[in-house]
Amino acid sequence: MNDLLTAVLDAHGGLERWSRARTLRTRLAIGGPFWERRGFPDAFLDEALVLDTRREHAVFTPWIQPDHRLALDVAPERVTLETLGGETVEARTEPRSAFPRYERGVFLSGQSPWDRLEVGYFLGYAMWTYLTAPFLFTYPGVESREIEPWHEDGETWRRLEVTFPSTVATHNAVQVFYYDSDGMQRRMDYAPDVAGNPPVAQYTSEPRTFGGIVFPTRRRVHRRNAEGIADLSFFTISIDIHDVVVH
Repeated sequence: MNDLLTAVLDAHGGLERWSRARTLRTRLAIGGPFWERRGFPDAFLDEALVLDTRREHAVFTPWIQPDHRLALDVAPERVTLETLGGETVEARTEPRSAFPRYERGVFLSGQSPWDRLEVGYFLGYAMWTYLTAPFLFTYPGVESREIEPWHEDGETWRRLEVTFPSTVATHNAVQVFYYDSDGMQRRMDYAPDVAGNPPVAQYTSEPRTFGGIVFPTRRRVHRRNAEGIADLSFFTISIDIHDVVVH
């Protein structure tokens, strides 16, 4: 591990403590205009999420309807919609391949907004990677290196460039994470493949400690330009985490 990653892991509770965690349970609200454009306005404002820290597995309850829940599994990839009683309503293997095709970030002719399994796949892998970082960066096949620092709003943030293997479902293979002088994550840059690779900057703040592990509890996603400057006047996605229970 590089020096920056070591410092960041320590600041977030330490790798030894994380190694004892097996499950995270959290309550969160997910909003923003992005979901309306996908056909699901205000659908995720009160979610319970349970995830496995060792493998990419996440379960949202409820999902679209109060009596449904949605589960994501990876290796192999599968997303499943089921009733609260465990009856399968709909399932899809290799869900990433089912997304509409884009050209320069725009739907191609004849394509439609996401369905409930596609939006579940997107949110499932996104929240799993958000909540397991930075410890995820030590998992098999994940590589990280420190790159040049970033100066913003009178502060200097150190940066990790992280490359994910194909065995991890995430936005795109190479992402950049920004950390302040206390080792807290302030921003992450990515370009989600399933949404046509728009360049975005997700700003993270309000870190809180749950079970000895530190999690940012406020996330806002903004578009960024070719120079890496984010448009902070408008966000497309908001994520607010109310509580995390570490088992």
